[in-house]
Amino acid sequence: MLAQKTLKLSVKSLKEFAKKRLPDEVLIDLDERDECPVEIVRDMCNPDKLGIQLLFIPEEFGGMGGGTFDVYCICEEMARIDLGIATSVLATFLGSDPITVGATHEQKKIWLSRIADEGLLFAYGATEPEAGSDLGALRTAADRVMQDGRIVGYKINGNKQWISNGGIAGAYTVLASTPAGPTWFIVEKDAKGFTHDEPEDKHGIRLSNTAALAFNDVYVDADRLIGGVEGQGLNQAQAVFGYTRLMVAAFGLGAGWAALDRAIPYSTKRIQAGAPLSEKQGYTHKLIVPHVARLEAARAYIEQTAERIDAGEGSLNTEGAIAKYMATEAGNQAADASIQALGGYGYTHEYMVEKISRDVRITTIYEGTSEIMEMTISRDRWQLHLKTRGQHYHDKARELEALHARHPDVGAGIAALAHHALAELLEKARVARLTRYQHILLRIGEWIAYAECAGTLARRAALLAENKLNEKANRRFDASALAAVSRIFAREAALKVAEEGLRWVCGAGGVTDAEMPAFEASLQLPAVHRAQSGLISDMDFVADVLYARAAKPAIAA
Repeated sequence: MLAQKTLKLSVKSLKEFAKKRLPDEVLIDLDERDECPVEIVRDMCNPDKLGIQLLFIPEEFGGMGGGTFDVYCICEEMARIDLGIATSVLATFLGSDPITVGATHEQKKIWLSRIADEGLLFAYGATEPEAGSDLGALRTAADRVMQDGRIVGYKINGNKQWISNGGIAGAYTVLASTPAGPTWFIVEKDAKGFTHDEPEDKHGIRLSNTAALAFNDVYVDADRLIGGVEGQGLNQAQAVFGYTRLMVAAFGLGAGWAALDRAIPYSTKRIQAGAPLSEKQGYTHKLIVPHVARLEAARAYIEQTAERIDAGEGSLNTEGAIAKYMATEAGNQAADASIQALGGYGYTHEYMVEKISRDVRITTIYEGTSEIMEMTISRDRWQLHLKTRGQHYHDKARELEALHARHPDVGAGIAALAHHALAELLEKARVARLTRYQHILLRIGEWIAYAECAGTLARRAALLAENKLNEKANRRFDASALAAVSRIFAREAALKVAEEGLRWVCGAGGVTDAEMPAFEASLQLPAVHRAQSGLISDMDFVADVLYARAAKPAIAA
């Protein structure tokens, strides 16, 4: 992991590079021409220039050995600059992941050192035209080539789709079926029989190169099989889902804030009915403040998960899914609201918010769609509910109630209401067998994400108040402002879980008329409604903080 000073220097260097090489007018022009600035991407990964790729490479192989928290910070900053270019850089990291996780030491030494020393661009060849995100439904095959009774190589046949860096990478990690199961191989760009299509004509991230790949009897030596053992491909892919999805979460976070940071200053200059838009609740409380709260809730979860991965707690795939789901959905909503915030200007190509909105949309799709995230979350936490006999979220609620006793201003008590309601909803779903409905299963994933992020944001606000927050953590808000942001989001989470939960459980026939009063009471709906008290005051306070106006802290609910 990097020292705080080193991380700050890396972020500063990235900002300076972008200011010089990637100002808004250049980004808009490249987007208009649907052009990936390959030389700029190569310079970003050139150790003699920016060398951003060094952050992802262990020190043993010539890199800087950045930890998860460090990479999150860099990914957020890259997304604030341009998501297409950020995707190109992340594609090399993603493409090298199977090597980092599953390769032999000799393979790591060869390939990771080349990324560090040469700035070699990689691509991650997993997705297929028919299988999509289902890595277990592969059609690309690698047939053994035998000589004197031993495997000397493989011939790969098949197709890959939606591959970032597909047309510009120097090497590719390719997932293909072998007799023992899915397996990763390394294929270089000039391999005979390997071709790529022209770049896709995409809705957004038009500064990234995305192309289909084709393999026609592409021969690779046996030493290009990552790890040297067939059939380990899915395990190697799943081992880093928590990590890689956290990076895409950082993309959603950075892009969402990039859009809001254009809408906020615009509203101070745009006069309507004699006053700036920034002074109107109809503007700030609809188009700015709610999105700030959702983004910061996602940030809290990203940072907590990054700390846990760095502490050695494992891949945390479900936590990565929650972070990605919340941050990318929040980033998408924030960018859309920013278009509305700029009115007609926001709808034109001339203003960056229109581009950001098109770009951030992909974050809810690649590296697992939001719907896949919902399913991943619900299935994992459903098992926790069953193993704890329905007590998992009640226990988490009681922890938040204890936090509320120590810090009554951070919204922990409201977040506890969301957790209690969630526990009751899950138990009702179990008794009524509601998870047989796929839509209910997906909605459960959403409610879990909101509740857990509310609790995490409350804990983050408490840590900031105690001056115990990670030294590398974002500090855009002081303790009183973050507490108000936390209360705003906790109210939204509690209302979403309780009321939407009630809606869908009833909609699935999980509650009879006779059972309804008791079920409503178990969800603590009156308490959830009372917790909304003070919401406008908190939103006023956060708006004042965002616009650097004189502000008085709102009274905690």
